[in-house]
Amino acid sequence: LSLPLQAKMSRPVQARRLEGIDKNIWVEFVKLAATYSKVNLGQGFPDFPAPDFLQEALKRALGGGSHMLHQYTRAFGHPPLVKALAQLFEKLLGRELDPMTNVMVTVGAYQALFCCFQAFVDEGDEVIIIEPFFDCYESMVKMAGGTPVFVPLRPKAPKDGKLMSSADWQLDPTELASKFSERTKAIVLNSPNNPLGKVFSRGELELVAELCVKHDVLCISDEVYEWLVYDGKEHTRIASLPGMWDRTVIIGSAGKTFSATGWKVGWTVGPDRLLQHICTVHQNSIYHCATIAQEAMAQCFQRELTLYGKPESYFVQLPRTLQQKRDLLIQSLVSVGMKPVVPEGTYFLVADISEFKSDVPEVPNLDEPYDYRFTKWMMKNKGLAAIPLSAFYSEAHKNNYTNFIRFCFAKEDATLKAANDILQKWKKEKTGS
Repeated sequence: LSLPLQAKMSRPVQARRLEGIDKNIWVEFVKLAATYSKVNLGQGFPDFPAPDFLQEALKRALGGGSHMLHQYTRAFGHPPLVKALAQLFEKLLGRELDPMTNVMVTVGAYQALFCCFQAFVDEGDEVIIIEPFFDCYESMVKMAGGTPVFVPLRPKAPKDGKLMSSADWQLDPTELASKFSERTKAIVLNSPNNPLGKVFSRGELELVAELCVKHDVLCISDEVYEWLVYDGKEHTRIASLPGMWDRTVIIGSAGKTFSATGWKVGWTVGPDRLLQHICTVHQNSIYHCATIAQEAMAQCFQRELTLYGKPESYFVQLPRTLQQKRDLLIQSLVSVGMKPVVPEGTYFLVADISEFKSDVPEVPNLDEPYDYRFTKWMMKNKGLAAIPLSAFYSEAHKNNYTNFIRFCFAKEDATLKAANDILQKWKKEKTGS
């Protein structure tokens, strides 16, 4: 048999489901930030240490723990961790939960999302996504064969020259209702919302719930920032509203809850009739999450259960700390002429950069939105990294939101001070003083 040694494949190799989703903003911007930025307020991770009790829990699991913690545990979640999560969510939702059927542990919230879309979305199903949205929702829906249907939050200008709040970005009830049809399989709800920091009010959630019940639609509720809510606001859980437990999957993240994003421990909470299908995807993809990380997380949740509602609780302390960091960054941005949208929650705030158009040179023949050009220019020329807001919009609506960029304030005070120094120097250059 004589075949040419260099016989190359000529047929397309990639699956059709990958078409159009190969580009990823994080790959591009993380590389740019690593190359140019002195201060990175782009990606959403804390640069302050994870809490001592979390590090101690890991040491205990490694040192004094059973040698079996280095082996497989239960595929759908390490028993101590699912028990602790079930206990916590019983308090939060006011209903009894079975740790073995109502909770599943995943490799971060990212895998939890992937499992949901693969488990529930068929070819031709529509999934409603509220804009701005965390970018993976769109690509994961498409990968499952579904069609994303977008509905934007509409900003309303604040009165009396006040700073805009993320609460000023609202759903239009008629517009939202018009997106539901017999093809709608699910809606993705992200509250508190990344990138805006919006915490949906009870009234807004009741509107979503009413439409879900009316059209018999599932709700994938991404609540990874559930503890990061500011100014005395309250995070309402849509699964606790009438008719919603039976149709909602809650997604959570230990990375966001305990400031340890690299641990990649997430979970889904919901009724067995939904979770059993997510388990099927999990067992045929990841199958199993790191035992030792789950053991340490179980200890952290046990700690929080004993301190629940007390001042020493990390769930109480972390939002207080982050609210102060948010306010520091807001002051810095306002002082140089950016207009921050004050976030009610999360790690992030969005700022209006309309006043800076004269700073950024036009690039001929470059079909790139202003916020992309601005962000890249700021990284290369000022050493400060952020993310363009239009990256969180669908192709159809991208061009309506090109005057904003997203900053992460979940950083050491020293990092925020370094960002402020860059901004103040920039201000002096602008004013010539």
